[in-house]
Amino acid sequence: MIDDEDNRLVNSCLSGNEKAYEALIDKYQNNIFNNVYRMIHRFDDAEEITQIVFIKAFNNLEKFKSKYKFFSWIYKIAVNETLNYLNQQKRFEELPEELVNNTTPHQEYEIYELQNRIQNALMELDPQYRLLILLKHFENFSYREIADIISVPEKTVKSRLFSARQYLKEIFLKMEILNND
Repeated sequence: MIDDEDNRLVNSCLSGNEKAYEALIDKYQNNIFNNVYRMIHRFDDAEEITQIVFIKAFNNLEKFKSKYKFFSWIYKIAVNETLNYLNQQKRFEELPEELVNNTTPHQEYEIYELQNRIQNALMELDPQYRLLILLKHFENFSYREIADIISVPEKTVKSRLFSARQYLKEIFLKMEILNND
C-alpha cells in the first residue's frame, strides 16, 4: 500500500519545500534510528548513521519511485549504511536492556540474563542473517517488504530467513537457551 501523503511530501520537497522533508524526517526518524540501533547497539553511532541516512535520502530524492513506499526506500538506505558500518567496525557491544516492572529481583535477573543470552546469540549471527531476523520478527515486515528493502527476490528472502532461523536455533542450543527436546 503506497502512502499518498509521503508521495505528496516527496513531490513538495522536490519542488523546493524544505518543510516537506522535515515532515518526512519527523515521521520516520525514530523508526530508522531504532532499527539502526538494534543492529549496532551504539547510541552515538546509531544517531550518526540515522543522520547520514536522511542526508543520503535527501540527496537522492529524485531517484525515489512513487510506486514504492517511501519508508521501504529510506529503510533500504538505512540497512545499507548500517551494514557498511558493521563491515568497517567488525566488533559488537552488548546492549543492556531495561528490566520488566512488577517482578521480583530474582525474576528481573533471570529476564535480564535471558535477554543478554538472546542478544549474544543474535550477535553471533552473520549480519545479513541478523538483519533478516530483525526485519521479520522484530519489525514484522512482510516477505515482500523485506525483498524490496534488501533488493532480492521474495523466494530468496524466505530461503535466507529459513537458514537464519536454523543458524539461530543452533546457536540457541549451543548456548543452552533452548533444549534439544
